[in-house]
Amino acid sequence: MQASNDATVTAADIARLAAVGRAAVSNWRRRHDDFPQPIGGTAVSPTFSLAEVEDWLRGQGKLSGSPVRERVWQTLRQATAGGAELADVLTYAGAFLLDLRADEARQIDVPPGVRADVPAGVPGDVSIADALADLVDERGVAEAFEFLRTRYLEHHSRRVYLTPEPVVRLMLELGAAAPAGPVRTVLDPACGTGAYLSTAKDLFKGVERLLGQEIDDTTARMTAIQLALRGAPAEIHPGDSLRTDAFPGRTADLVVTNPPFNDRGWGYEELTGDPRWEYGLPPRMESELAWLQHGLAHACPGGTVVVLMPPAVANRRSGRRVRAELLRRGTLRAVIGLPPGAVPNMAVALAVWVLRRPSPGDQPADDVLMVDTSADPENFHDIALNAYRRYLKGKGDGTDSSAVVRIIDLLDDEVDLTPARYLPQRSAPASEGSFTAAREALERKAAELPRTVAELSSLTGARARDDVPMTTVGELAKAGVVQILRPPVRVRMGEGTVPVLTLDDIAVGRGATGTAGPDADHVWISAGDVVVSIAARHPVARVMTEDALPSGARPTNGGERGPEDGMALGPGLALVRVDPSRTDPDFVAGWLLLGAQGARLRSSTSSARFDVRRARLPRLTLAEQAELGKAFRKLTELETALRETHTLGAEVLRLGLEGLGAGALRPSV
Repeated sequence: MQASNDATVTAADIARLAAVGRAAVSNWRRRHDDFPQPIGGTAVSPTFSLAEVEDWLRGQGKLSGSPVRERVWQTLRQATAGGAELADVLTYAGAFLLDLRADEARQIDVPPGVRADVPAGVPGDVSIADALADLVDERGVAEAFEFLRTRYLEHHSRRVYLTPEPVVRLMLELGAAAPAGPVRTVLDPACGTGAYLSTAKDLFKGVERLLGQEIDDTTARMTAIQLALRGAPAEIHPGDSLRTDAFPGRTADLVVTNPPFNDRGWGYEELTGDPRWEYGLPPRMESELAWLQHGLAHACPGGTVVVLMPPAVANRRSGRRVRAELLRRGTLRAVIGLPPGAVPNMAVALAVWVLRRPSPGDQPADDVLMVDTSADPENFHDIALNAYRRYLKGKGDGTDSSAVVRIIDLLDDEVDLTPARYLPQRSAPASEGSFTAAREALERKAAELPRTVAELSSLTGARARDDVPMTTVGELAKAGVVQILRPPVRVRMGEGTVPVLTLDDIAVGRGATGTAGPDADHVWISAGDVVVSIAARHPVARVMTEDALPSGARPTNGGERGPEDGMALGPGLALVRVDPSRTDPDFVAGWLLLGAQGARLRSSTSSARFDVRRARLPRLTLAEQAELGKAFRKLTELETALRETHTLGAEVLRLGLEGLGAGALRPSV
């Protein structure tokens, strides 16, 4: 098939095939004379013959991915050469696969808006059907489209917002926990890529109908096709659920959704008199309360609504009347605070609100469950679900992470529904033993402080700083002395098990606490790398040591790191990789920190960025760099020691105050 033979790939596509980062592909191009030459593209983003790349990778023993998948993807991209939209090409691909699925199943619902006509503008020599047949032979019908859909979403990452699987499962299980009978119908009015609906199909064996609406037409079509290919009883419509509801008058046993946040254009003016606002008109700036009431309007009597919410909805003054009405009618059943990072790319920790639409004759509930899972982020799912199940059984007396709060105690001037406000303090009780242990630890750490202070003296003469020529990190990178690496534009935080070093981690000097899904573009951290924050408001630069990396994290694959090698670089960070035979990493880190602190002083906004390439540093011999680097390292160690001393001191202060106040401690005589 000529279209397959002429398929081209970019450096990113090659990296996927070999399961390496883009830097590895760049290295191969420089080090191997027989690496395929570009056949198109630009100098910055060249394209290569897939067939030639395939042969080269196979000969080098580096072929990891499926050439069939890449060939099919490139064939579909070539189908847009005549002006066809890629979204329409994928819709046609989905229709073709639906026909195959129908041949297998003999019964399938064709989603609305999905046509089996080849889109206008597809070149005549591009056979999409032949390419898809090859992919189906390798992966099966449903998985073939899942691959195409995933690849499309990766190329249009700003189009969609993905909710991590653990959060999706928790919300669905919360929705099924109430004793209102089996879940037969599930509605997601902002369904996106269909995560809630597809998981509900697997989780609820008796589900009869999955209803979804998505404002983005392309995403809605792809979600509908994918659910249909999996045999799900789904009905997906495009459109704005608040303005043009696709399911008027229809109800569901469970409404579950992650709606758009802080949407000022949700339709306040045109929807002022809408009958859905049973609990009060949502304020103009409170779009989340509109989505919440939309869900309640579609819940059957006794049905459950589970909504992901930003924390500000719990205490904004503008929404207190609606919150109060939800409490008075006994509709709100639980507010569950998720740990920071549970939902990636969010600057705040989100919360799950669980509501139940009252049935006629129901006695309104007189309390609400408050749960805060932030103290144990690894087990937030079990903590939240177990607390809610105990509460439904009347056994929710409260723990360190949960509390049952009377509604009468919430109906004050603020109507604040922030869970942490109603939970006990999580701290060890004061006793003579705990106070003594904390005091001794503080004394040991304080005694170590003098050893971490660098000895510095005045520098004069020929080597005074004004007489030393300066350069920049960018110039060193051009000369090949250092490499400057950045993480992928969209790191799928919270979706997988790959350890990811975050900005918070680097700021407090700890190991990776974030996680992400696999990505061929991950930047893998090695010992000796300098990690620096690009946020001007938060200057920090740190040399990564062997101890800071996960156990066994050593370069493999001929010097290239991979998912099995440990820790990836997270958002908001940059990595400067030095050649230790030419540059001292502590020296580079010290000057990067100086540059970052200068950027903070010059910045006028909280979103200002530190340009790593413009950071200045002197041109010195390696021995002179090492001498300065040692002093920089001493000062960094001092910062760490001071932070640890402060933490220990605060604990001694807390234990002393609480112990004296409770009578557990007394002054020694």
